[in-house]
Amino acid sequence: MTDTPPRLEARNLVRLFDGRRVVDDVSLTIGAGQVTCLLGPSGCGKSTTLRMIAGVDMQDTGTIHVDGQLVCDTVFRIPPERRSIGLMFQDFALFPHLDVAENIAFGLPKGGAARSARVGELLERVALAGFGAKYPHELSGGEQQRVALARALAPRPRILLMDEPFSGLDERLRDGIRDDTLALLKEEGTAVLLVTHEPHEAMRMADEIALMREGRIVQMGAPYNLYNAPVDREAAAFFSDINILRGAVHGALTRTPFGEFLAPGVADGTEVEIVIRPQHLKIDFDRAGRGPDPTPADGTPARARVVRARFMGRDSLAEFRMDEGGAILRATVPGVFMPRPGTVMWLMIRRDRCFVFPRAG
Repeated sequence: MTDTPPRLEARNLVRLFDGRRVVDDVSLTIGAGQVTCLLGPSGCGKSTTLRMIAGVDMQDTGTIHVDGQLVCDTVFRIPPERRSIGLMFQDFALFPHLDVAENIAFGLPKGGAARSARVGELLERVALAGFGAKYPHELSGGEQQRVALARALAPRPRILLMDEPFSGLDERLRDGIRDDTLALLKEEGTAVLLVTHEPHEAMRMADEIALMREGRIVQMGAPYNLYNAPVDREAAAFFSDINILRGAVHGALTRTPFGEFLAPGVADGTEVEIVIRPQHLKIDFDRAGRGPDPTPADGTPARARVVRARFMGRDSLAEFRMDEGGAILRATVPGVFMPRPGTVMWLMIRRDRCFVFPRAG
């Protein structure tokens, strides 16, 4: 008995523009009902990868398979409309001269009760029952997005490609619409490849994230793993703000104001960066000049002075200048935290939440 092949498999995709590799040896697999996010900054090759899988653009090398069957290499190519791949873009691309029902039915066979039944089913599932006779200009942005989703799912594609589909929506609506969209995609069992530059969106929607940089996938895995075990400093910084302490390795140890950090396997004299997220700094007031009692998890307390503090709504952001070395570190604190500039405090860090990387550049 053979294993079921992945719904989508891309192998070693390369795309050249003017001799430059805008997509450089990208490989990924997606199973039925799985959501994978291509995440990365603008210009890193995400949308080009999507266009090659859709069949809109041709790769220079590499292959694309759907359910184990080759759909495209550098010689053989199945046309986009025959790949059972749906597309959804950030501008929704609804037909303004067609009403909602006609937009949803656009990719379905003409006539018949099954066509009307599928449209009615999808209108119910995207909470737009009774909207079939309306036109796109009569809908809000969130309603248009749901129509676009229903239209993409109407032919029951095996794979759905989504290119920044929520970027045009009001920020207050996005989370709810993302959740509703994810629930519907899971119900349909569709394999989804979602392109986004927003880490929050990828973390919220993806079963797996493929982090791209300069045309390559630099790290792939579950959102938890990418956040808590980033491959390098840039990967850590893509998901949140970071603090950086710099030092040199001597005897597999790096000295910092917070004590020594292990750097196993790193040669003596190597410059390293210790990355700390702002939420993993702990703060205490200077009590009688001695600071708080350290714990094994938090390591050695280090003295610092407040530079500034700002209330951000859900939490506060405080900046400190370290007494030793003069580094500026930022800490996020739940609720209101507004100490005066110059206030002496003690900082501690969660050693198990710090990352040590060779110094970049």
